[in-house]
Amino acid sequence: MAAKYDLTQRIAPQLDRHLVFPLLEFLQERGLYPEEDILKAKIELLNDTNMVDYAMDIHKSLYRSDDVPQEMVERRAEVVGRLKALEEGAAPLIAFLHNPNAFQELRADKQYNLQMLSDRYQIGPQQIEALYQYAKFQFECGNYSGAADYLYQYRALCTNSDRSLSALWGKLAAEILMQNWEIALEELNRLKEIIDSKSFSSPLNQVQSRIWLMHWSLFIFFNHENGRTQIIDLFNQDKYLNAIQTNAPHLLRYLATAFIVNKRRRPQFKEFIKVIQQERYSNEDPITEFLACIYVNYDFDMAQKKMRECEEVILNDPFLGKRVEEGNFSTVPLRDEFLENARLFIFETYCRIHQRIDMGVLAEKLNLNYEEAERWIVTLIRTSKLEAKIDSKMGTIVMEPNQTNVYEQLIDHTKSLSGRTYKLVNQLLEHAQAQAAR
Repeated sequence: MAAKYDLTQRIAPQLDRHLVFPLLEFLQERGLYPEEDILKAKIELLNDTNMVDYAMDIHKSLYRSDDVPQEMVERRAEVVGRLKALEEGAAPLIAFLHNPNAFQELRADKQYNLQMLSDRYQIGPQQIEALYQYAKFQFECGNYSGAADYLYQYRALCTNSDRSLSALWGKLAAEILMQNWEIALEELNRLKEIIDSKSFSSPLNQVQSRIWLMHWSLFIFFNHENGRTQIIDLFNQDKYLNAIQTNAPHLLRYLATAFIVNKRRRPQFKEFIKVIQQERYSNEDPITEFLACIYVNYDFDMAQKKMRECEEVILNDPFLGKRVEEGNFSTVPLRDEFLENARLFIFETYCRIHQRIDMGVLAEKLNLNYEEAERWIVTLIRTSKLEAKIDSKMGTIVMEPNQTNVYEQLIDHTKSLSGRTYKLVNQLLEHAQAQAAR
């Protein structure tokens, strides 16, 4: 079952090949596939990079031999030679950037910088292009720190928007691979701003770029402390959600997980359930199916089954199943948080449609034994606004009648209508502006 729900083969084509290595490392650690298959996949990925030493090490592990093919030896010599040549081509600009006194001469005005470099240091477009090629080659060699620095400096001098965008993607990948989550988030937001701008190349490229951005963002959002909120902010935007539904429905797993573990129940959750309902036949995933069982089908027996599957899915997902070492224990914090909130979802919905609930039946639906369920529910009643009491003699939970005020219902519906009207007006304005621009 674990391998059945592995999304690596769907996610990998949307990533830079260097970003696929962490996923393969995770799968190797979890033992989802034969070791030999993982090692072969790594070598195949490395064939189009300059990480020849790494490829040699994997080849030795795969074939249990210290000998490597002659073509690998020749490829290594070629990479070293090419690296030296690129370094020489970019040397004048690199020397300038490493000179603190000279570097201070740079300003925010790119045209001024280009003129100044040409007049005072005889550095022109050729050397600036050489810096890009050198940075790109460093990245391909696995030197992500050097690549990130040079790509940042290149963007400060580059006047070609397409090449600057390419450098930004490279910088983002390098920061992710170095696990610099704060800087990576800044680069992600910078990239999103460019992609969402009206001047972006074409609608088709815009959609594809959004899909790439969402896939790359998974590394950041499930490692950054505020990531579980920010993934909702990004993925749940209309343009991004449309891209998911059209081209990448497997990403709904991560948005659904974020909604489940997010402590603040967002107003968007109800709308998201409609998306789950629309996509439930085209996208089989235990996490989205769990939500459908509770909020669409009200099938609590199936929800219980799906909750067990969800635990397996999380443990074996490279983004959701990250382990944290705590003393002598290795834990998966997201799994624990997910299960706690999943039980709460079942409990709240079940209570909404039943006035008297058998504790034993509920314990079974929560995947807990009777004593655990009783303790969990007592704590929940004490710490939440849940109007309920436990009848220990009868072994039941009795829900207090809680009729929603008709005026509150009217206010809620009015707020919802106001939001939809605002969205419709914006769409009409955008359409009118687009027509006027033609």
